[in-house]
Amino acid sequence: MAEALILLLGQEASCLAPRLEASGYLTCEHPPGGHPELTIAPDAVLISAAEAGQIPWLRQQLGRVPLLLDVEQDTIEARSLCLSTGADDFWLSCLGPSDLLMRLRLHLNLSQQVSIPIQLLQVGDLVVNPSARQVKRASRTVNLTAREYQLLLLLLERKGTVVSREQILRLIWADQQGASSNVIEVYVRYLRQKLEGGGERRLIHTVRGQGYCLSERLPHLEPTDAP
Repeated sequence: MAEALILLLGQEASCLAPRLEASGYLTCEHPPGGHPELTIAPDAVLISAAEAGQIPWLRQQLGRVPLLLDVEQDTIEARSLCLSTGADDFWLSCLGPSDLLMRLRLHLNLSQQVSIPIQLLQVGDLVVNPSARQVKRASRTVNLTAREYQLLLLLLERKGTVVSREQILRLIWADQQGASSNVIEVYVRYLRQKLEGGGERRLIHTVRGQGYCLSERLPHLEPTDAP
């Protein structure tokens, strides 16, 4: 992360400013003790061991910003103490800065990935997170098979419109030659049972003679002229 701003809290952390700046980071210092209001938004915080008591306040002020605490010895007890304070990781001021720079780079990269917004698909209280392959009705998790999930995604991508049985067969059952529209009816029934398993209202509607539509209400279709 280019030109990330690192907040330094405590003497040992402040001593790292020249090395951090030489590595391409911006630095700023926070006065030890007390809780003056933060007027900056750092990308990470390095905390000296003597300032560990400020971690709860920093967490409240900065949310998910990575907090790295100095520990005096690299022991299991010291690591446990570090994590129990609410810090995300530790660093050793008694060693050179190479390990710290590696840890800092890792946390900044992870923080940057987390900040990328996830594109969710939603109709009513039905929410699908494609990146996690997670399906929910309100707070209830819905477990689907691979084929059920593919069918739901297709209907979601075309929500509010009617998807014909021919389209569904071609796109979802392309690997099964000779599959009939009966299999679609079976899987739509499976999908409805799971989506409505908590007593929720119907979202997958059958449009007689045309196909299926995923929407909060049965779509209003314009009448077609008879041939």
